[in-house]
Amino acid sequence: MSKGLFITGTGTDIGKTYVTALLIKTLRQHGYDVSYYKAAISGARSITTSDAGYVNKIAGIGESPDLLLSYLYDHAVSPHLAARWEEKPIEKDVILQDWQRVTTAYPYVTVEGSGGIICPLRDDDQAFFQLENVISWLQLPSLIVCPAGLGTINGAVLTAFYMKEKGLPVQGFIVNHYTGSPMEKDNIRMIEKLSQKPVLTVVADNDKLLYADTDSLISLYQ
Repeated sequence: MSKGLFITGTGTDIGKTYVTALLIKTLRQHGYDVSYYKAAISGARSITTSDAGYVNKIAGIGESPDLLLSYLYDHAVSPHLAARWEEKPIEKDVILQDWQRVTTAYPYVTVEGSGGIICPLRDDDQAFFQLENVISWLQLPSLIVCPAGLGTINGAVLTAFYMKEKGLPVQGFIVNHYTGSPMEKDNIRMIEKLSQKPVLTVVADNDKLLYADTDSLISLYQ
């Protein structure tokens, strides 16, 4: 049976896609057949130029585009709004069918979320659901990507608390844009203290791999 891991973040443009690519690349280089899936991407004209295309290339997956993504939108807005403007609503059945396809093909699948954890995916007369619903449908544990700098304590801890309240299991954090400053080290200490969840590793800009024990990383997939 395939195992999965969901990657969410404390917001948009905090490097979630970059970290996801490094995670998959690191595991693949250590012999684990790990792939990628994302339910919806907005703000890209093609899969190749989207987050999914970036991960596919950087992580060395080499997968066909149709197995990486369910919905692609041109408009760089929240998926629910892009779907409304482009008259292409996100369907639960499509996500579940695509998830079945990718988990049939790979023993490990990394799922990247859209934006932060509170991201609406559909809001119309027929249905309303958010990113958190996708995590529940797929029954996956999550990692939270957060930046290293000023303000991250609030965003990281609130995200973890929200997910706990919603019954979404969190495995821990990966801290991005890390430079090793005293403030960043204390941010990590406070995130762990307040959330009671571990910071699993840190990532600097322009890193090529995740510097963490790969056996520990693959054990996060369930």
